[in-house]
Amino acid sequence: MRNYATHQSTGGRDFQCDATAVATIDGVRAYALLDGIGDKPYVRDWTRAAARRLARTAARLHDAETGLRHERDRYAREDDRQGPWAMGPKACALVAVEAPGLPLTVAWSGDVRAYWLVRGTLRPLTQDHNLRRVYPPCETHDGGSRHRVTSCLGSVDTDQDLMNEVNHPAVEAATISAERGRLLLACDGAYEPHEDAGHRIGDLLYGTPAEAARRVVKDAVATARTVTNRPDNATALVADLYA
Repeated sequence: MRNYATHQSTGGRDFQCDATAVATIDGVRAYALLDGIGDKPYVRDWTRAAARRLARTAARLHDAETGLRHERDRYAREDDRQGPWAMGPKACALVAVEAPGLPLTVAWSGDVRAYWLVRGTLRPLTQDHNLRRVYPPCETHDGGSRHRVTSCLGSVDTDQDLMNEVNHPAVEAATISAERGRLLLACDGAYEPHEDAGHRIGDLLYGTPAEAARRVVKDAVATARTVTNRPDNATALVADLYA
């Protein structure tokens, strides 16, 4: 039986601009999730191709951060991303890599999230790359917009550029020990409605990976419809690791 599954919904969008991909090379497996920025066919097509490429690269290099940085640098060198009017497609990107005998590595650029569920406890592995992180809510203001991302795949900003501007690098990474658990990768359309409604995402991650991924997405879309009547693209990838 396959140890992972993905579920998606277009929500209230015209196109599904999220994408997932899984690649296995020499026993190393990478799981990638991209949240395309925009709602156009060219964004959808680019994001699907970029997700496959990121998964293959991360698996080949045996490390999530190395793989994501490699792809981020490659896209940043493209001609359509140079100059003041650069308009190349972009996506928030997240990748996790499991390699035999090594810790699980996770890397991200954008407001996409990874969670690790072990013995009933859900642990967030990522921190959002958006203005809400840069300007947290406080007594005097509501904080920065969580919909304004500060880093993404397709951007040409360097680590130093972003450290100077928003106090985080272009890519961040996390490592967790090789312990049996359940991994959740989710775009903002899949986690924000649950967060806004006070849902415990860990309580949704039961059953098979396919059942859990479907539940996270369907409940997120249904919750968003009751609040805004226009849910976003929603995508979740669930994988059981070290089983």
